[in-house]
Amino acid sequence: MRIFKKAAVLLMTAALFIMLSSCAQEIVQTGEDEARGLPVVGFSQLGAESDWRSANTLSMKENISEENGYTLIFDDGQQKQNNQIMAIRKFIQQEVDYIVLAPVTEEGWDTVLEEAKEAGIPVIIVDRMVNVNDENLFTAWVGSDFELEAEKLTAWMNEFFTVSGIDKSNINIVNIQGNIGASAQIGRTTGLRNACAQYGWNLLDEVSGEFTQAKGREVMEMFLKKYDNINIVYCENDNEAIGAIEAIESAGKEVGTDIMNGQIMVVSFDGVGKTALELAKQGKISCIAECNPMHGPRVKAIIDALELGLNPEKLEYVPEELFSADKTVSSYILDGKVYKVTELE
Repeated sequence: MRIFKKAAVLLMTAALFIMLSSCAQEIVQTGEDEARGLPVVGFSQLGAESDWRSANTLSMKENISEENGYTLIFDDGQQKQNNQIMAIRKFIQQEVDYIVLAPVTEEGWDTVLEEAKEAGIPVIIVDRMVNVNDENLFTAWVGSDFELEAEKLTAWMNEFFTVSGIDKSNINIVNIQGNIGASAQIGRTTGLRNACAQYGWNLLDEVSGEFTQAKGREVMEMFLKKYDNINIVYCENDNEAIGAIEAIESAGKEVGTDIMNGQIMVVSFDGVGKTALELAKQGKISCIAECNPMHGPRVKAIIDALELGLNPEKLEYVPEELFSADKTVSSYILDGKVYKVTELE
């Protein structure tokens, strides 16, 4: 009798264990099914060359997340277009629902974006633009008006020179450009060239600093050996500006706004990294044109709209301003509109 009872208890325990295991497996399977049911977004980021790029990546990862209803597949292109093209083709093979591309350069995307279109996958471009034969190859774009950024910064420069009584013939500028062919480089270089033609400034030279601190320093060292009259350094991002300042100070020169008494003025773009903002507060970067990296919320809003069957705007520009610790210019006028300068303290 005891043996029978013991066997019965063992059988009941085994049955209960099987039942619980089955329930647990069902719960796990349900969770997996739910995760698989989330729309999948493949994001090809061009790299991690700057503080701005890191902030941009973080913004995307925080917003295109499982907590917000999406599964994100992230790929770092390491500054190579071929890597990004391979990533997009892999996304297509994985049958993702959406592709987000931060292109390393504007040209060379027609073929792979045509492949995405044929697969029925919407493509959203962020930051830099793509130059394609058919604009229907991408659904939407989110980013900055890079030429407008340059127009704002050069308008500030012109106002500063005017208020300070500095004659245009005394303005000698070198430009440390970004990656040649990138939208930011094209817009910021074009804006500077137009301003030099409009205001009569001397543009001594232009060389790419590849948007990096190390290359920015290298280019500035070369400029200082080549020219003895530089008084303005126009850097197409903050990391280049940091490198340029290192080179200027290593050469025994001083950065600042007093260009008629030997100082060299450094201006730049981005306004994201702590180091650059601190240098701006110290007056070593005289003015920064903001380049807003927080694209994640806007990209998520576009995908949300597509999920609802809506048609988002084709182009969406992010809001941006100027930062400076110098009080000489508190506002400036561009195309009849008054812009205020955000003072850094």
